[in-house]
Amino acid sequence: MRYQLYYWTGIQGRGEFVRLALEDAGADYVDVAREKGDEAIMPFLQGKQSGALPFAPPFLKDGRAVIAQVANILSHLGPKLKLVPASASAQHHASQLQLTIADLVTEVHDTHHPIASSLYYDDQRDEAKPRAEDFRQNRLPKFLGYFENVLERGNGRHALTAHSYVDLSLFQIMSGLDYAFPRAMKKMQRKLPKLRALNERVSERPRIAAYLASPRRLAFNENGIFRHYPELDDAR
Repeated sequence: MRYQLYYWTGIQGRGEFVRLALEDAGADYVDVAREKGDEAIMPFLQGKQSGALPFAPPFLKDGRAVIAQVANILSHLGPKLKLVPASASAQHHASQLQLTIADLVTEVHDTHHPIASSLYYDDQRDEAKPRAEDFRQNRLPKFLGYFENVLERGNGRHALTAHSYVDLSLFQIMSGLDYAFPRAMKKMQRKLPKLRALNERVSERPRIAAYLASPRRLAFNENGIFRHYPELDDAR
C-alpha cells in the first residue's frame, strides 16, 4: 500500500527527515500536500479524518493508521523499510538517537525564534543573537560531539551497526547546519571527521544522490528549520 506523507509545501523542515527514509528505501509514497495543496492537511488537524489526531505535520498515513512526530514515524517505518536492525535493542537505540536529533532540531529552531514561533524573526532579532551565540559556543559542540562519539563507539561508519534511518537524519542535520551556520561549522570541521565522512557517504547512496538532484528535494530556505541569518553565525 502506498504511504501518504503530509507536510507543508515549500518548507524545508521536519518532513525532510521522513522523505529521506522513504527515498532511500525506494518506497512507494505520495507527498500529498505537494500534489493537492496544504488544504489537504487541514481535515486531519481538525479531527475530520479517522485515525489518531496529529498535533501538526509531518504525519504519515499507512493504511488506516495516522502516525505523527518524526521519531515515531521513523520508528514505525524503520523495520518496514529495512532501515533499522531487527533486534529490539537496536530499534530502541535508533529511537533514542532520533529523539536526541529532535532535541537538536528544536534548539536550531530556537536560535531564530527564541521568544515565540508566532512572531516573525524581525520581531525577535535582538533576542536571537545571544541565543544563537550560546548555541554556537555551547550547545552545537555538545550535540555534534555526542554524535561523533556515537560513531566512534560503533564501527566508525554508522550510528548503529549498519546503515539506518539515523544515518539519514544525521546527513540532514549536517546539511542543514552547513547552510544555517557555515562559519561555525567550518570552525568545528576538524573535530567531526566521522560525521563528515558519514555525510559524504549518505550523499553518494544512489537513491539519495538521485533525490538530491531532483526537484523533489527543496533547497534550504528561510521558511524552514535551518535558516541562514549571517548575524546569527558570527563565529569569531
